[in-house]
Amino acid sequence: MQSYLEHITRRHLLGQAGVGLGAMALGAISQTARAESKPEGKAKSVIYLHMAGSPSQLELFEHKPALAKFHGAECPKEYLEGKRFAFIKGVPKMLGPLFDFKQHGESGQWISEQLPHFASVVDEACVMRTVHTDQFNHSPAQLLLHTGSPRPGNPGMGSWVTYGLGSANQDLPAYVVLASGGKTPSAGKSLWGSGFLPTVYQGVQCRTSGDPVLYLSNPKGMSRKLRRTSLDAIRKLNELQYQQVGDAETQTRIAQYELAFRMQVAVPEVMDISKETKQTLESYGAVPGHVSQSESADDPRPLYKGNDPTFANNCLLARRLVEQGVRFVQLYDWGWDHHGSSPGESCDETLPIKCKQIDRPIAGLLKDLKQRGLLDSTLVVWGGEFGRTPMMQNNVRNELKKGFIGRDHHPYAFTMWMAGGGIKGGLAYGSTDDIGYYIAENPVSIRDVQATILNQLGLNPFEFGFESGGLNNRLIGPTDEAKVLSDILA
Repeated sequence: MQSYLEHITRRHLLGQAGVGLGAMALGAISQTARAESKPEGKAKSVIYLHMAGSPSQLELFEHKPALAKFHGAECPKEYLEGKRFAFIKGVPKMLGPLFDFKQHGESGQWISEQLPHFASVVDEACVMRTVHTDQFNHSPAQLLLHTGSPRPGNPGMGSWVTYGLGSANQDLPAYVVLASGGKTPSAGKSLWGSGFLPTVYQGVQCRTSGDPVLYLSNPKGMSRKLRRTSLDAIRKLNELQYQQVGDAETQTRIAQYELAFRMQVAVPEVMDISKETKQTLESYGAVPGHVSQSESADDPRPLYKGNDPTFANNCLLARRLVEQGVRFVQLYDWGWDHHGSSPGESCDETLPIKCKQIDRPIAGLLKDLKQRGLLDSTLVVWGGEFGRTPMMQNNVRNELKKGFIGRDHHPYAFTMWMAGGGIKGGLAYGSTDDIGYYIAENPVSIRDVQATILNQLGLNPFEFGFESGGLNNRLIGPTDEAKVLSDILA
């Protein structure tokens, strides 16, 4: 049989040669080298807490007494004309704040009564109240935030980070994804895919119960020694294929098989939160081995309970993972799309349940990282893909009804926060107008958020890129409109 290389065209050879040579840098050894020579940043790892569906900033972080004065009045035309909404029709009524706010910490930041535990650690965080986006639907907004493009095909933020910094632990994935809330985000697994980067950099989704990674365990009757023998044979076949074809993904496949073999021992060990002390478990509200009914329901929202420890377990796992050198841990918690149109999606009843699920675990995470000396080197990010409107959603009903009070998507101003990793704590950054509709000062774009995260990891967001399709692709996009938020850096 003639070699495949004898039949490829000159154009195909030139097109594939660079990729093939680049693949030589893949695998565990190259990632170690990259990690050893990585740029020095304040942060060594990231824990990103994404509330999929987007929580209402007006119920959690934006204290707007003036909005209460307009409660029930028709929305002024200037807030509707020329605007695009996902569901609002005609002229909706203004919706005042649903919960009380108080000032907390030495910084005196206004925090909702729905987040009492976070309020106790608010001085560790920089709360950015003026984030904005140009997307008003879930999937494109999530993709823009996490991949830099509102369309599928780009690498997730964690893939960018692990490509730039490599792995600090060769027995664990550099990029781990944990999900809760019963569903994955609207944009799906594209959010943690590798895009045009080699697939070795894609996120690995782990589970909090059962096998942490599906199909990681050996089949019944196969010993670890036999698995090693099988992988050695597969490796030789893959190496032969690479010599004949030169496909970069063959090298990636070899690296992934080897990582999976090492993970069989390392992952169950790090994912076993039962080894934590009773005090630590209680600080998070974690319950080892718990499996929530909502995680497997067709519609999990009516089943939500405030004491569900799934997100708490994931927060504790996130700390254990970064402690062992995992570079990027992404937590997606679904169920924050509070339109008020259907049971289990209201601002007045469902949002308090979701807050109870995350409030204690997040405070426990920040305290735990700090007492272990990990907060300075771990950047914690919290937020959704956009915010919620100051007016009620009216496509289903025009009158307020308990359990069916909701707000539509609002891209013009919403809240995110960062803590640790060289971020200035106890800072309220930016402000909005009296009703929280528009930004008054210090706007923060999605590109600014991305640039600041990369900067804190020691990666220059303007120079850090990857050649694909004839372009130098970057997380922050093709223009230099992004800025590092220097005012929030410690």
